Amino acid sequence: MYYKRKKLNLKVKSQLQRWLLIRILGTVILSSVVAAIILYIYSSQEIGGSFYDAHIKIRRVSDLLLPVIIAGSFISLLSGTILALFLPQKIAGPVFRIEQDLQEIQGGNLKKEIVLRKGDPLGDLAGTINTTISFLCSKIEKKGD
Repeated sequence: MYYKRKKLNLKVKSQLQRWLLIRILGTVILSSVVAAIILYIYSSQEIGGSFYDAHIKIRRVSDLLLPVIIAGSFISLLSGTILALFLPQKIAGPVFRIEQDLQEIQGGNLKKEIVLRKGDPLGDLAGTINTTISFLCSKIEKKGD
């Protein structure tokens, strides 16, 4: 069956979406604030004794802004790298744990329960899988009687 893709649905797994959004927006805001602080520090420094001295030292606006652009880019790159390293781990770890437990269940241990850490973003998924396995076990037991 073919499902038509919806444009944007923020109601689906809203808690997980909110968790991801907060972390990504937090990183973007933090890097923007740090870049703004760097810009402020550079802009508040005195350029020279007079406008004429400044004009001689700075021939183009890019000469003045280049250190700010480099510093802001570095901070954004650093924060993006940190987010790229840690955010997927927060999701990949529970997915790995669920896969390991499902392999054990596939091997015949229908009493196995998937347990994740408290507050884990994929806790609802683990709970749904546990409920489904319990339901299927009860159906199998009823057929066996």
